[in-house]
Amino acid sequence: MSVFGKVRLGYLCIETRRFGDWQRFGADGVGLHVDRLDHDHLRFRLDDHECRLLLRRGPAEDVTTVGWHVDHHEAFDDIVARIATRGVTVEHGHDEEAALRGVQRLVRFPGPKGLVQELYTTAVTTTVPLRMQASGFVTGDAGMGHIAITSRRPDAIHRYYDNLLDARLSDFIVETISRVRFRIRFLRVNGRHHSVAVANTEGLRVDPIRTAIQHLNTQVATLDDMTTSYQRLKRLGFTMALGVGQHTNDKELSYYVRTPSGFEWEVGWNPITVDESTWEPTTHQGISIWGHTPEGQTVIDKLNQFRHGAASLRRAEITVPALSGATP
Repeated sequence: MSVFGKVRLGYLCIETRRFGDWQRFGADGVGLHVDRLDHDHLRFRLDDHECRLLLRRGPAEDVTTVGWHVDHHEAFDDIVARIATRGVTVEHGHDEEAALRGVQRLVRFPGPKGLVQELYTTAVTTTVPLRMQASGFVTGDAGMGHIAITSRRPDAIHRYYDNLLDARLSDFIVETISRVRFRIRFLRVNGRHHSVAVANTEGLRVDPIRTAIQHLNTQVATLDDMTTSYQRLKRLGFTMALGVGQHTNDKELSYYVRTPSGFEWEVGWNPITVDESTWEPTTHQGISIWGHTPEGQTVIDKLNQFRHGAASLRRAEITVPALSGATP
């Protein structure tokens, strides 16, 4: 049974010590609803789900967990069986962990680059009104957005999500950034153009990004939501990575801002939806039709990326071979 179209990105867990900065960034900047649970936990909402981002106090300053929302128990059981058949340990989440994430029937297992993957069948929703500056976010069947990962083993990550979630290739982008040529593949698990993007350098494979994900994307309801959040974040002093622009492949208008933990957050508006009856993968030259001009990058930032890229050559990248190998 294919689970394509029955799965969507549900939530992310982030480990950070910068709760104050994250609250300013998420609530006052991007415009999210914030719930301070206790000294060690903070949650953000985008819609009626109790949790879309769970922040836990800790030193990583990174995304640690990706949560996937599965439509029903049959698809959930199928995915769990795929994992177990390949010899990968599936751990059942405790009631307290599920409650923090606002979900039911929670399991977890290892993922690429050390990102723990979690599955759940039901999101706990709430009628408590949203207190946020954005007018709304586009979620629903398409999920909360997408994540982008840099990797030295992009084919392995592609196979991982194919074997796990029946991911389909939407397209490729080839782009040269700071004289380094990148190839980016875009994988979808439902009608959203992509839920996972995987970027790699061509030629010598290096990974210049410290964090497990390069960026998170959320889609706002209106163009005004995008432009006003850009202005708020600038006023608050957060660093823009890329200014407003439009992508070549999904046609989304967006900007990229650096989060308090170092990875980027893309706030976008109005991407296309894939028509499965007509869609054919292609390769686009360049990330953007216009805009997405780099902002705020310093020489120190470039040196740090060079250092991380060089260090990546000396360590093995986690790929979970049992799930990233060829389909049996």
